[in-house]
Amino acid sequence: MRLEILPVPGIGHVTEGDDLTALIGAAAPWLRDGDVLVVTSKIVSKAEGRLVDVPADGPDRQAARDEVLAAETVRVVAARGATRIVQTRHGFVMAAAGIDASNVDKTRLVLLPEDPDASARALRAGLRERYGVDVAVIVSDTMGRPWRNGLTDVALGVAGMDAIRDHRGEVDPYGNELTLTQMAVVDELAGAGELIKGKCDQMPVAVVRGYLTAPLPADGEGARVLVRDASMDLFSLGTAEARAAGFAAAATLPDHPGSAVPDPAVVGRAIAAVADVIAPGTVFTQVADDDVRAALVATVPGWPAGARALVLCSPPTPVGPVQLVRFGADVQRLRTALAAAEVPSQLLPPPAATTAAATLAL
Repeated sequence: MRLEILPVPGIGHVTEGDDLTALIGAAAPWLRDGDVLVVTSKIVSKAEGRLVDVPADGPDRQAARDEVLAAETVRVVAARGATRIVQTRHGFVMAAAGIDASNVDKTRLVLLPEDPDASARALRAGLRERYGVDVAVIVSDTMGRPWRNGLTDVALGVAGMDAIRDHRGEVDPYGNELTLTQMAVVDELAGAGELIKGKCDQMPVAVVRGYLTAPLPADGEGARVLVRDASMDLFSLGTAEARAAGFAAAATLPDHPGSAVPDPAVVGRAIAAVADVIAPGTVFTQVADDDVRAALVATVPGWPAGARALVLCSPPTPVGPVQLVRFGADVQRLRTALAAAEVPSQLLPPPAATTAAATLAL
């Protein structure tokens, strides 16, 4: 296979209502059947009117942008400072829902196309009907990637070719049957087109020639097949968000002993984990807690009013290096304490007359 990546100069500034078919057809009369047309989603969005007005600067601009982001977000995946990684209504997971403020007037923001697959189909049909050329069309945009620095273009929409090249069932040169390999070829072609288009060269369209011998007779399933089903998504939340969700779930479990007798070894390991967080190097023991907890809360000065003690320090009479962890047989209380131990705001100073390093309470 021999590939060529060709720029399409002369598109110019695209505004709302512009006819992309005419602009591209006039700029690339040399298009051939089987070419793959890679079109930056931004000019598709501009032509389709996917623009919103915002203040040029100042806090009002950020507030307006936040409102737009909320409207375009189905689910927040992760947030760090001002950065938001979200899932859009299309199913894409990307920073700021793909909202872009580059290559557009300062008083406007560009949103993703409403339906990138439909945009690709319309552009393909227009080129075929007006110019008699049968090409595949990829609508691309820039995304970051988990675990890797740098950005690359990926396909948001596609028409005229399959988004995935499925190698499952094929046999490699060593005789091994491939069982998992599915290549996102439209993403690879989108990235190839970006090598020509760039970000500052006003080259929003590129052509990849040589990959296809002919486009599909129909438009195909589109890029939607690239969106992983939620049931198969092993990374649906950021680390901090997943941890917070776990804490919340632990705190809402029933606060009473379970019907099954807990495995002493499991309970012991959990107590050790709590001990390492609260007082590294301290020996903890498990004791029954119903009566002693009530007495301790009533008699220890400084105990927060209304606090539910999950990990209690030594009674007023010190018992040397051994601190008492009062969970009884309630494994749920243990789970909640483990979750809370990871949250610094829930670690309280020890009440007066105790010898433990800290007290956990909810």
